[in-house]
Amino acid sequence: MNITDIETFHCSDGRRNNIFLQVHTDEGITGVGEPYTIGPDEAVLGVIENMKPWFVGQDVSRIEWVLRRARNTMRFPLGQVAWSALSGIEHALWDIAGKAAGVPVYMLMGGKFRDKIRAYSATYDPDADKLAEDALALIDEGYTALKTSPYPPDWRSKPWNQVIREGAHRMEVLRKAVGEEIDIGLDVHATQLEPIRAFQIAEAMAPYRPMFIEEPVRPEQIPSTARLRDQLRVPIATGENLYNLNEFITLFDAQAVDIIQPDLCVCGGIMEGKKIAAAAEANYVTVAPHNPLGLLSTAVSVHFAACIPNFLILEYHGDHAKPKAQFIDDHEPWKPVDGYFQLPTRPGLGMELNLDAIKNNPPIHWNRGFHSYLDGTPAFL
Repeated sequence: MNITDIETFHCSDGRRNNIFLQVHTDEGITGVGEPYTIGPDEAVLGVIENMKPWFVGQDVSRIEWVLRRARNTMRFPLGQVAWSALSGIEHALWDIAGKAAGVPVYMLMGGKFRDKIRAYSATYDPDADKLAEDALALIDEGYTALKTSPYPPDWRSKPWNQVIREGAHRMEVLRKAVGEEIDIGLDVHATQLEPIRAFQIAEAMAPYRPMFIEEPVRPEQIPSTARLRDQLRVPIATGENLYNLNEFITLFDAQAVDIIQPDLCVCGGIMEGKKIAAAAEANYVTVAPHNPLGLLSTAVSVHFAACIPNFLILEYHGDHAKPKAQFIDDHEPWKPVDGYFQLPTRPGLGMELNLDAIKNNPPIHWNRGFHSYLDGTPAFL
């Protein structure tokens, strides 16, 4: 069975743009995939179009070979755009393999290691009381874990001591509302250049026993992350901005992380994710995949989580996924029940694209926006 075409789709869910793709074969089996959308979506589309001749005509069953050939053909280290493109293609190749074999993708990856996949959702309301109210609503839905920001609203325009004080108050209100049994993750979003500030905000949160603090400093600051891990009482999670096994190995060698968060839509896909998870297992590190997109990326992440021993928990934003659900046919099975995803039983990834909905929602001009500090200097988002 050979690849005949790679078709891309660019659409908007009203909040941000999405990219999907289909890989077609000469036996009529089509696979679907989702590259990560990072802002300059046209760049990802352009790379996929450029790569297409490297895949068309190739044996679809030689997944690792055809992907490695594409990587090696580019010669220089790949960046976020190229890894996103390859990841989406990889999803589709495994989808085809599962459909051809008549089994879910995780059955091709060693079979299921667990019966269901624990998930967490998130709430970021700027008002502390509303934050707690939203968290309780998530708990009512069955979630036993959630994520929020340690920062108060408009923190970039406030004195740092005020940021710490207000952030600690938010966490105190949240913890008091949800009780001691609910896990709370904190996402700094890699907004800090200075490790000392990351230390201060994490220490202010420590009395409330967070599940983790995510990207406390910039992802390229691996030595600083390692020092923070030695100093903090809060587990460090990171990895959404690392793009392949080699970058994660550097993180492990520095003993800089407790929980890794690879994104299967940008780290190379399910197979590369399995390699990353195996390296993490050898370093006694657990895996909590980054998953901020929609239902297709969630399906990919669920298959991945089902077959690795050191899985911890999966990110899932129902408010993000809901407007994207229109792009997927028969999306009802892809909702967490009592805080867990059930394992899919359909062949392949278990879902198809709704091409009519995709075509009826063209992409919009979109970017992440801009932020500044008090003195007008540009801030990280």
